[in-house]
Amino acid sequence: MTGGQSGTCARHHLGAGRIALVEPVDLASFTGFLIRRAQQAHVAAWQREVSSEVTSVQFGVLELLHRNPGSSQRDLCEGLDLDRSTIADIVSRLQRRGLIERVRDADDRRRNVMHLTERGAEELEKLLPRVWQVEHVLTGDLNPSDRVALQRLLTAVLEAPRVRDAVDTTAD
Repeated sequence: MTGGQSGTCARHHLGAGRIALVEPVDLASFTGFLIRRAQQAHVAAWQREVSSEVTSVQFGVLELLHRNPGSSQRDLCEGLDLDRSTIADIVSRLQRRGLIERVRDADDRRRNVMHLTERGAEELEKLLPRVWQVEHVLTGDLNPSDRVALQRLLTAVLEAPRVRDAVDTTAD
């Protein structure tokens, strides 16, 4: 049984000699528990199939810059739902590896924009089939309509106002 159901009530001490009986709960009934387990499966599959050097978030930056050359760090924050300090660290790592370049925006000298380097474009091209393999590992046993439903439901969870408020990435 998932989550260790035993069929008996557990005792929970409330203090001052009071005890409440708590019904056992199947951990799989908690969406967050399932999401955490899915994230563990994703990380393991990513490291096995794609790379132990380039993380899925770094891949996301490379892909966004491929689609939107000249993006700012703020654009990356919004596109990946990450805070500014996390993006700054990722950008620095990718820049040190020669995968992206950061330059002053010609139209607004106060703003930095980023582009893939030739090496970054080559790395992205090499990674993409491996990323699709991770997708296959994670969802290949689902029928196409279940795969679409899973993506739709996860997107709905992430776009829900309560979730958006809880993970507000604009505040540092």
